[in-house]
Amino acid sequence: QVQLVESGGGLVQAGGSLRLSCAASGSILGINVMGWYRQSPGKERELVASIGRGTDTYHAASVKGRFTISSDNAKNTLLLQMNSLKPEDSGMYYCGWSSRDYTHWGQGTQVTVSS
Repeated sequence: QVQLVESGGGLVQAGGSLRLSCAASGSILGINVMGWYRQSPGKERELVASIGRGTDTYHAASVKGRFTISSDNAKNTLLLQMNSLKPEDSGMYYCGWSSRDYTHWGQGTQVTVSS
């Protein structure tokens, strides 16, 4: 079992920055993709960015150039640097660590961007 704890969310003005962190513990063998997902009220959870166990990364078009996903494998930590935040970036941010068969989820951290 993998336990994930997100932190770093908060309230920020448009144009500001936040850095989200996701700390993992437990059995992470078999995890091959780690991602940040966002869910806004009334909307489905969407993938914001992901990274493989190597260095391949993916960023959704809506955040490309503003958000950067990275991982510290030695510390079992997933990061998301969010710059130039917009009100539409608001939502609950979850980290998800995926093996071939299953995705483990954290409890989420709220990001609110005021205009």
